[in-house]
Amino acid sequence: MTKERQDAWSSQDDSLLAETVLKHIRGGSTQLNAFEEVGDQLNRTSAACGFRWNAEVRQNYEKAVDQAKRERKELKRAQIKAQRLTPSHDLKHTFVEAESKLTDSVDIDQIIQSLTQLKQMLHVEAKGKESIQSLTEKHQLLIEENEKLKKQVDSLTEQLETVQEDYQTFIKIMDRARKMVVFNDPSELPSFSMDKNGNLEPITPQSL
Repeated sequence: MTKERQDAWSSQDDSLLAETVLKHIRGGSTQLNAFEEVGDQLNRTSAACGFRWNAEVRQNYEKAVDQAKRERKELKRAQIKAQRLTPSHDLKHTFVEAESKLTDSVDIDQIIQSLTQLKQMLHVEAKGKESIQSLTEKHQLLIEENEKLKKQVDSLTEQLETVQEDYQTFIKIMDRARKMVVFNDPSELPSFSMDKNGNLEPITPQSL
């Protein structure tokens, strides 16, 4: 034997919900007022009643809803005619009429769908902003790294030029020494000293 949920809707509950909604539609009231009335009687929230109506009950009462709306329109026409004959205008009735039209034109499912779409759009926009911020930071890091590498290249280039100059000087010295040895003129062999920077400098008679 299966146990019935305590919060389950019975056929009597559905009938009460349908009759109350139809009554409010005929009288020019709102479905929200009907949900609140049924909620008080069944000890449920108006939101639960509204969800039950839109999800399960309404589809079985479409013709009755259309008939109730026609009766409401006829009632409104009669009220408008009566107002034209009366000097005063009932502003409260006008407000109720506008509220009723708004409630009938938008159901709970449409509201939920719209809010879901809005949430998704905001989520996509937030992710896009985070991606842009991340790319901007990476771009800045690449610029800084490029500057460091450029400075290192400049420094290595200067060192290479110095080494090349020293090498050329050394080649000239060795070539001159070779020639002096070939001609057996040791007196012509040059003398060199090293400066504080490690460069070779020839020693001339004037520097002695």
